[in-house]
Amino acid sequence: MKIGKGVFVNHSLTCMAAGGITIDDGVMIGPNVRIVTDNHDFANRMVLRCKPVHIGRNAWIGVGAIILPGVTIGENAVVAAGAVVTKDVAPNSIVGGNPAKFIKNI
Repeated sequence: MKIGKGVFVNHSLTCMAAGGITIDDGVMIGPNVRIVTDNHDFANRMVLRCKPVHIGRNAWIGVGAIILPGVTIGENAVVAAGAVVTKDVAPNSIVGGNPAKFIKNI
């Protein structure tokens, strides 16, 4: 796990980092956020499949958001509270919901 400069992490962050997590400079992470980089293989549940998560510079992750394996959160992006992020988030955009969907550009 790599954490940049000026990153703010609120309480109860849970990271499952077997696949690697990179958090760039200036990221803000709200309380009770979960970042997961591994999942079980469907054919053999004893096998873990790992994919990295990358959170870009100055992104903001809202309270209770869940970031799933293989996701990249773009620079200056906002993930709304409670969002379940299953796909990449474009830079300078806001996503929310379960699964997280594009809301608007910033």
